[in-house]
Amino acid sequence: MSTKVVDPMLGDSRIRFPSPLSLRLRIGRRYVPTWVILLVGYGLSRILTTGLLAGAWALASTQGWTIAHFDGNPGFLGYLQSWDGPYYRQVALHGYPTSLPADSAGNVEKNAWAFLPLYPMIVRAIMAVTGLDFAVAGVLVALVFGAAATFALHRLLLQRFGSTTALWGALFFCFGPMSFVLEVTYAESVFLFFMFCALAAMMSRRYLVMIPFGVAAAFAHPGALALAAALGIHGLVRLLRREPFPVRSIVSAVTAVVVIAAAGLAWPLIASAVTGDPSGYFKSELSWWSDYLGRVHFFPFTPWFLFAGHYWGLVGILLVIAVLAGFVWWMTRRSVRALGTDLLAYTGSYVAYLVAVFLPQQSLFRMLLPLSPLLGHPTLSRTPTRRGVTLAVSILLQPVGILLFWVIWPP
Repeated sequence: MSTKVVDPMLGDSRIRFPSPLSLRLRIGRRYVPTWVILLVGYGLSRILTTGLLAGAWALASTQGWTIAHFDGNPGFLGYLQSWDGPYYRQVALHGYPTSLPADSAGNVEKNAWAFLPLYPMIVRAIMAVTGLDFAVAGVLVALVFGAAATFALHRLLLQRFGSTTALWGALFFCFGPMSFVLEVTYAESVFLFFMFCALAAMMSRRYLVMIPFGVAAAFAHPGALALAAALGIHGLVRLLRREPFPVRSIVSAVTAVVVIAAAGLAWPLIASAVTGDPSGYFKSELSWWSDYLGRVHFFPFTPWFLFAGHYWGLVGILLVIAVLAGFVWWMTRRSVRALGTDLLAYTGSYVAYLVAVFLPQQSLFRMLLPLSPLLGHPTLSRTPTRRGVTLAVSILLQPVGILLFWVIWPP
């Protein structure tokens, strides 16, 4: 069964998109519900990734690799709590510190305020209900929300593309090179689920529905400000194109922009109120930057230039300019415009967010996961050959991603 390809920005505001639960795909002589295919695909992807992570853990353990970061926790589940996991564990078990830890020079050290509370709160709730410890509950929450994010991404893509393209975009997400973060004690799964749900609501013009998902995303992981920016662009385009835009819808859209933006800006204020330091959140984030740049100050839209200039001088700065110019050129290509106005607005907004606030070290690859809606572009799944190649490349890059961004460097 195929769906009509419609740009919600151009079409009738009364468009109703088919539910993934009602879609079926013909396999041989049988019609299999799409949700079954998604669930089986997600399950197979997690079996594959778990095997690869277990292999990396076994090698790191038996070979005595000191570069693998265990944080002193034994066993495979302890391995899945590596890197940022202990900070989420600290929040789940003990909450946030009321004062910022500092070194002898008065510089703020790495601490839990750099991590948002929704994921550890959910894990803590599961622990309280089930009696599970953090290691098990943390992985369980990540896995369940990873499945939910897969379904949400499929629903999102279904609003723009045909059913086959949407299905393959979701499967590419499951098997992607960085998909191992969907089952470690990181907040990515939770964040992606709420981001994709909010974006799907925007594409279907249900602006008030965006609010709970956008607010939840804002307290799960940095990046939800891109939703507010994308919705602002969405509304502006509707006005410029003189589409029917009732006052009620305008009020709903403006309300969603304001509430989601406020939620996205709230955590630094909360950190300031609890710790008594007006810059407590930013000092906590910058403590990670010190590993690469030493002690620096934060100014929006400077991190990429600061990082590149520190390591490569003028050549690095010119490289950043070239990369950003290349991205703008890519966004204007006719083939890319097939994504539709909403996905382009979201993509541009999220990349602008990364350029504004994020230091482009190895964690950049993980931070690109919210751009997974791009996996729905028909170029990747137009023919069986392309689908097979894209899936094969994703699977082959998984062990590379695990080795580089879980064993050697923090993701």
